[in-house]
Amino acid sequence: MQYFKKLNTILGWIAFLIATTVYLLTLEPTASYWDCGEFISASAKLEVPHPPGTPFFLLVNRMFAMLASEPSQVAYMVNLSSGLSSGFTILFLYWTISLLALKFFNYNKPDFEPTKAQTHSIMFASAVGALAYAFSDSFWFSAVEAEVYAMSSFLTGFIFWAMLKWDVVKEEKMANRWLLLIAYLIGISIGVHPLNLLTIPALAMIYYFNKSKNVTLKGTIYSILAGSAILVFLMWLIPGLPTLAKKIEVFFVNTIGLPFNSGILFLGLLIIGGIIYGIVYSIKKGKVLLNIGMLSFTLVLIGYASYGIILIRSAYNPPMDENNPEDLVTLISYLNREQYGSRPLLFGPIFTSQQELYEKMQIEQRQMSYYQGFTETPIYKKDEKQGKYVIVNYAREPIYGPEVRQMFFPRIHSTSQGHNRLYRSWLNIEEDETITMYHNLKFFFKFQLGHMYWRYFAWNFIGRESDIKDAGIALGGSSKNLPEYLAKNKARNNFFAIPLILGIVGIVFNILRNKQTAGIIGLLFLLTGMALIVYLNSPPIEPRERDYIYVGSFYAFAIWMGFGVLGLIEILEGVLSKNKPTPQDPTAGITYKNPVAWSVAGVLGVACVFLMLQQGWDDHNRSGRYYSVDSAKNLLSSCEPNSILFTGGDNDTFPLWYAQEVEGFRTDVRVCNTSLLGTDWYISQMKLPAYDSDPLPISLEEPLYRSGTNDVISVEPSPILPEKEAKKLMGEGIPLDQYLDLLKQKNQYILDDKGESILPSQKLLLSIEKDIDFIKKSGFLPAQADTLLKYPMYWQLPAKSIDKDELIMLDIIVNNHWKRPIYFATQLGADDYLGLKDYMQIEGLAYRLLPVPVGISTPKNKELYVNTDLSYDLFMKEKKQTFKGKEITRKMTWRGLDNPKVYHNEDYLGFIAQARENIVEIAEALIAEGKKDKAKELMLHSLKVIPIESIPYDVYVAQLVPLLFEAGEEKKATELYQKIGKEADLTLAYLNDNYNGKDAYRIQHNIYALSVFAQTLEERKSPDAAKYKELAMKYRQIYKDAFK
Repeated sequence: MQYFKKLNTILGWIAFLIATTVYLLTLEPTASYWDCGEFISASAKLEVPHPPGTPFFLLVNRMFAMLASEPSQVAYMVNLSSGLSSGFTILFLYWTISLLALKFFNYNKPDFEPTKAQTHSIMFASAVGALAYAFSDSFWFSAVEAEVYAMSSFLTGFIFWAMLKWDVVKEEKMANRWLLLIAYLIGISIGVHPLNLLTIPALAMIYYFNKSKNVTLKGTIYSILAGSAILVFLMWLIPGLPTLAKKIEVFFVNTIGLPFNSGILFLGLLIIGGIIYGIVYSIKKGKVLLNIGMLSFTLVLIGYASYGIILIRSAYNPPMDENNPEDLVTLISYLNREQYGSRPLLFGPIFTSQQELYEKMQIEQRQMSYYQGFTETPIYKKDEKQGKYVIVNYAREPIYGPEVRQMFFPRIHSTSQGHNRLYRSWLNIEEDETITMYHNLKFFFKFQLGHMYWRYFAWNFIGRESDIKDAGIALGGSSKNLPEYLAKNKARNNFFAIPLILGIVGIVFNILRNKQTAGIIGLLFLLTGMALIVYLNSPPIEPRERDYIYVGSFYAFAIWMGFGVLGLIEILEGVLSKNKPTPQDPTAGITYKNPVAWSVAGVLGVACVFLMLQQGWDDHNRSGRYYSVDSAKNLLSSCEPNSILFTGGDNDTFPLWYAQEVEGFRTDVRVCNTSLLGTDWYISQMKLPAYDSDPLPISLEEPLYRSGTNDVISVEPSPILPEKEAKKLMGEGIPLDQYLDLLKQKNQYILDDKGESILPSQKLLLSIEKDIDFIKKSGFLPAQADTLLKYPMYWQLPAKSIDKDELIMLDIIVNNHWKRPIYFATQLGADDYLGLKDYMQIEGLAYRLLPVPVGISTPKNKELYVNTDLSYDLFMKEKKQTFKGKEITRKMTWRGLDNPKVYHNEDYLGFIAQARENIVEIAEALIAEGKKDKAKELMLHSLKVIPIESIPYDVYVAQLVPLLFEAGEEKKATELYQKIGKEADLTLAYLNDNYNGKDAYRIQHNIYALSVFAQTLEERKSPDAAKYKELAMKYRQIYKDAFK
C-alpha cells in the first residue's frame, strides 16, 4: 500500500493546487452582491451579521482580513479564505473517492495490495471526480466570494473523509481519536452553517458497517435512525441549550431572587460537572463507548462555544449588530431565525384556506374564525432597576380554527402578496378551481423538486441556458440563430451531459460492486438534496437562485462521477477480455491495462474536466469586477454630507455597509434599511451615533415600537369623532406632527375598540412654516421653488395602512426639520417612497426629499425634477466638500464596465440599468434647460464607460437615441438605433418561437425600443421610419397577450 498512499497523497495535493490556482485567478477583488458585503464587514471588525450567525466563519475571516495591506484589500483577503476552503474541499474529495474506490478491490483483506494498474485507475478516477466538482457551476460560484458555503463545503468534505479514515484505521485507540476529531469538526461547523450536520446519518452508516460482523437491512435502517436522532438532537441543541439556560435563569432571578446570571452559572456548572462525572465514571468502569460519547459531546460543545463571540461583540453595540443578541433572550430569537418566520412542514393551511373560509361564511351565513387563538410565549427583558426579568411582550403562534382547511405535507402554503397567482401559474389552474392534494403534490414535483433542485442539478452536470433568473438547461444545439442576450451570455454552458453520463455509470457500477458504499453515498446525496427541498418548503418564487444550498448533494454525485471512470474501464475491458467477469468474480479478466478501455475512459474523463473548466471560466471569472462596490460608492457620493439614506433590499444595502465599515467611505451618511426598520432592535440602533453620523431624529420611545406594538397601523375613521367629522378628516388629511403627538399620548382619538393604534386619514400634511428660514438659509432648494414654500406638504399614502418601518420613516421626516438631507435609493419599490415621490428630486443616483413638489407628476414644476448642475458634476467631474474636518470627494466610478471580458450577471445589470435610467433623466432635463452640450457630453461619457459592447443594451439605452439626435449627435444616435433595432428584431422573432410566459418584460422593452425609433425617425423624416414602425406594429400584434 505504500505506493498507493504516496501517490494518493501527492496527487491529492496536486488536485488542491490546480483547483486553488483556478479560484485565485477568478477571485472577486471586492465584495460581491447579496450577503458578501455584510459578511466581509462583519469579519473585518467582528460585528454581528444576520441570524443565525456564523461565529467561527467570522473568526477565521477576521484573521484573513488582518493580512490585508490596506482597507480596500480586506474584501480580497476574505474572498481568498473561500478560495482556499474550496481548494481543501477538492483535496478531501480526491482522497474520499480514492478511499471509497479501494473498497471495490477486496480491500478488507489484511494482505491486500492494489496493483499499479489498479492504483493508476483509482488515481485518475479520483482526479476526474474531484476536478469536475471543482469546476461545477454551483461550487465554483461559492469558491470565489465571501460566503459561508465554501467553508461549509470544506468542513463537510473534511468530516466525511475523516470518517472514512476512521473506517480503515485498525488500532482502536487511534481510531477513537478520529471520532473525537469528527466531533470537534461538527461542533465548529455549527458556527459556520448547520448544513454540515446532514452528513451525520451517513457517518452512522459507516460506523455500523465497520462495527457489524453481519450487516443486515434492519441494522442499516437502525443505524440511519440512530444517526438521524443525533442530527435532530444537535439541531435542538443549537437553540435548545440557550432556551434551557434562559428558563433556569428567569427562575433563579425572578422566583428565587438571586442576582443576574446565577441561573446561567448554575447550568454551566451542572453541564461541566456532569461531563466530568461521566468521563471519570467511563474510565473507572472501562466503558469505552460511553467515554467516547462524553468526550465527543464535550468537543461539540467546545466548537459550539464560538457563539460566545456573538454575545460578546453584540454587548459592545457595534454599528452592525443585527438582532442585538447580547443576552440569552435575544440570542434565542437570533438562533431560531424568528425574524424570517416559519413554514409548515407536515400539516398546515394552504394558500386558498382563508378565501375558502370567507366563502363558506357567506354561504352558511355564520361567523367563523381563521385564527382560533394563539399560543403565547413570554418575551423577557432584563430590568436592571427592578433586578429581575420583566415580560415586555409575547411571541404568538397561531392556532387555526376548526373550519380552516389544512392539508398534510402542505407545499402550497404561502399567502404572501402575488403568490396566489404564481401558484396557479405553476399549476396551470383557474381562479375558481378547487385546490386538492393532487395540486399540492404536483407543485412539489414540478416546482420544488423539478425547478428548485433537478434544474440546478442539470446546470452542474448537463449545462445551463444562461444566467437570467429561472434559466433552463442547455441541451446542445447551435447558437447561430439565438439573440445576442443568449448567444453571448457568458453563463451559457454546455457540457453535452458528459458529467451526467459518468455519474450514472458510476451509480450503476457502485451498486453492482459495493452496495454498502452505494448506500452511504446515496444517503448523503438524498439528505443534502431532496431532503432539504422537503425541509425548506420553498414558496413559488425566491429572490435569487438557490443552487448553492445543494452543493453537498452535487458533492456526492461527483464521487459517483469518479466511480464512473472506473466503471467505464471495467465495462470496456470486460467486453474486450476473453475471461468475462461474473457476479461471483466481477473483476475476472480485469487488469486495468487494456489500452482501448483506458483510451475511452481517459478521453471522456479529461474531456469532462476540461469542458467544465472551459465552459465555466468566463462566467465564474470575477477578476476585474468592481461594480457592486462602485454602485454603492456612487449612491453614497450622490448624497450631501451628514445625510440620511433610505435603502431597501440586500443588494442596495450590504455593499454600502461594506464601503462604510471596511473602506471607511462616506461614514457621514447614515444608511437606513427600510426592511430592517420594522424591528425594534434596528430602530434603537438608529438612535445611536455611528462613526461620523449623528443619531437619527426618531422621537418615538421604545414602548411604542417594541416588537408586537404598532407593527401595522390601519387607516380607519376615528371611532371617537362624530361620523361627519371623521369623514371630513379622512378626506382632508391629518397633520403628521399632530398625529405623532397623539400616538405618543395613546390618545383615544386614534385607538380602535381593541386599543390598537389607527391612522384616521390616508392623506397627510406637514407644515414647513417654522422651517422656512432655515430652508432658505441652507440653500439646497432651487431658487424658482421658493414661492412654493408657503404651502404645507400634502400627500396621500400608497396603501390603507402603514407598517412600523413607514411609521419610523415618517417620524424621522417630521423631526428632522430639514437639518439633514434625506435621500431615497432609486432601487426602492414604488410604495417605499411613502407617496412622497412628487417631493423628490434626482441628485446623481438618488432621490432627495424636498419640502416643495418638484416631481414629474406636477407638470408646472417638472424642470425642478432633476438637480442638473449637481448631477452633471457628479457624473463628469468631482465635487469636494468638508464635514467635521474631513474632506469628502464626491464622484462616480465605473471600473470594469467597459471591458467585455469582465462578467456581469443579472444582479449587476439591474443596478447598471438603474444608473442608465438616471442618466436619461438627467440628459433630458439638461436638454429642457437648453444645456445641450452638457447633455451630449454626459450621454457620450455614459456610452463610453458603460458601452453596449460589454453591458447589453436595455430600454434606457434606446431612450438615449432621440436625446442624442436632439443634442446634435446624429452619428452615435444612428449607430445605436441600427444596432439595437437589429437585435430587437432578432430577439422578438426568437421569443415568438420560444415564448415561455416569463419574458414579457423583454418583449415589452424591445417593442418599446422599436416604437421609440419609429417615432423619432418619423419626426426627423428619415426613410428608416417606416421600417421600424412596421416592425413595432408587427410585434405588437404578435405579442398582444404580453401587454395584458
